[in-house]
Amino acid sequence: MFILKVHSVDTNKPLFFDLSKRSNPNPKFSERRGVLHLYGSTSQTSLPSPSSRSTLLFVIAVPNYLSTDDFIRFCGSFIDHVIGLVFIRNDGMEDRYSVLIKLDDQSTADEFYDSFNGKRFSPSEAEVCHILFMLSVEYTESAEIACIPPNGFTELPTCPICLERLDPDTSGILGTLCDHSFQCSCPSKWTYLSCQVCRFCQQQDENPTCSVCGTLEILWVCIICGFVGCGRYKTQHAIKHWQDTQHRYSLDLRTKEIWDYVGDKYVHRLNQSKSDEKMVDMNTCCLSGEGDCGTCGHSEDPGISGALFSSKVEAIMDEYNHLLATQLETQRQYYEYQLVEAKSKIESLISEAVEKAVTSRMQEIQLELEKCEGGKNYVANINRDLIKNQEIFRKKVKDTEERYVVCFL
Repeated sequence: MFILKVHSVDTNKPLFFDLSKRSNPNPKFSERRGVLHLYGSTSQTSLPSPSSRSTLLFVIAVPNYLSTDDFIRFCGSFIDHVIGLVFIRNDGMEDRYSVLIKLDDQSTADEFYDSFNGKRFSPSEAEVCHILFMLSVEYTESAEIACIPPNGFTELPTCPICLERLDPDTSGILGTLCDHSFQCSCPSKWTYLSCQVCRFCQQQDENPTCSVCGTLEILWVCIICGFVGCGRYKTQHAIKHWQDTQHRYSLDLRTKEIWDYVGDKYVHRLNQSKSDEKMVDMNTCCLSGEGDCGTCGHSEDPGISGALFSSKVEAIMDEYNHLLATQLETQRQYYEYQLVEAKSKIESLISEAVEKAVTSRMQEIQLELEKCEGGKNYVANINRDLIKNQEIFRKKVKDTEERYVVCFL
């Protein structure tokens, strides 16, 4: 299930529309202007299931060449079961608008979904109708509130091409008619290419740079807001953007692979074929319930399907082998750095221990030297006293001898 938050820029219209009741026999049509924020559940798959359906449907993008009257005609006989239609336009998205549809019961909503989801708006154009079952819709005049994801939900891109790049469990889109690869020209058919991510993928002549440090290498673009940042092996500005905004999905501009920072895994729908290095759609089944329809680009031929399957398996193996080799190389560099640090620390400790031992021995020698100097001075004083006493005794002996001679004379 999905939740939609609309940062409404309409000041003269109420923030809430009552789509739960039919006020008159005719559907209630209305139009709003605002910025859409689409949130998908993080706890379960986004693909439709009996427990995740509702009578409120959201058409992600309708090309602008289809007017509101054209869209109503596109709905056909289902328009009689529509309780309310809300056309939501964003001034920054001149190539498309979105539609909220409230139907009168669940069976009609399921039929509407089955009839139009994955159908081209026009046989001669590239745009496809993508429909999601909505849990709730909230209108707010606060941009901050609109950007806060509900508990258990994460923000998804509102660009239909970027949604198709994600795997089905994340985007809720089961199959696509085109891979939207780097060489593909169909995104350019959206008149103004208002999605910055699609512009980066199409404009091959430009050299995008990191929005913070300006580097040209290892660039990732946020598929929610279009922020361009360098990868984890540079200055990690793409990761810092995720930490600041909680925009968890980022596209590698070189390989067109999408990384989920929260799940710590790749979540892109497309994998590169080993044989021709072109992007291969993960969904190989025909979208038509009648088998090989000849229009969706998928074949029921088991030989072709087997070859595609083998190519995908090889591509996945190559991808994870490359990822494993990269991680092993990173680990090798990390442990080599740790060894150098440990060796440097040991050498420093040895040097400190030797210096401490030498200082201690020098202090002991100094004390012994001072002790010897003290003994030397003591002996010198005794010697000086002895010499002095010797002179005194010599003088006394001489005096005694002289007195003795006088006595005998």
